[in-house]
Amino acid sequence: MSQDPEGMELSSRGPIRKYSLLVALGGNLASSVGKPQETLKSALKLLQTSGAVIRATSAFYHTPAFPAGAGPDYVNAAAWLEAPWDPQTALGVLHRIEAQMGRERVQRWGQRTLDLDLLACDDIVLPDRQTHKIWRELPLEAQIGRTPEQLILPHPRLQDRAFVLVPLADVAPNWVHPLLGKPVRALLEALPERDRAEVRRLQ
Repeated sequence: MSQDPEGMELSSRGPIRKYSLLVALGGNLASSVGKPQETLKSALKLLQTSGAVIRATSAFYHTPAFPAGAGPDYVNAAAWLEAPWDPQTALGVLHRIEAQMGRERVQRWGQRTLDLDLLACDDIVLPDRQTHKIWRELPLEAQIGRTPEQLILPHPRLQDRAFVLVPLADVAPNWVHPLLGKPVRALLEALPERDRAEVRRLQ
């Protein structure tokens, strides 16, 4: 594989586009490789062997289960990747790695060995601005019972969740939400102090 002067990989069929991906990692059940933090480390390695270049990873954090009382505390992290994966391809890779780590999709927001959420892919908005607004503003009680049938990007609730924004601020504090027009750092600062304090760095 050769490279052009700007660093884009070239194949016999022309340039291969590289996407910038933000991914949230989490889990609160042991997997075949051990405790949740070991599962997250294994997931990062599997992302690399699947073709991603990891540009940055966050610290690991303890966070209360969501919704409250839904099980043991989670271990959460975030990663900034570059990979030749469009959003749908990236989602397929994430789901495959979840399955390798024993993830079973039984209950929405239930306990799990591994959760890999695609938070953003470049500045792509999917499926469109209006649909995104509907899901972004969906009341919490409706979120529990409804699952979108299509990929929504950026993740429609990333701006509401400290357990996503705290680790994301480690790897991409200046990433600007393409619809809200605010960087991760500002989204995090807008959350209640109580929410931010619940996300505790794993020692």
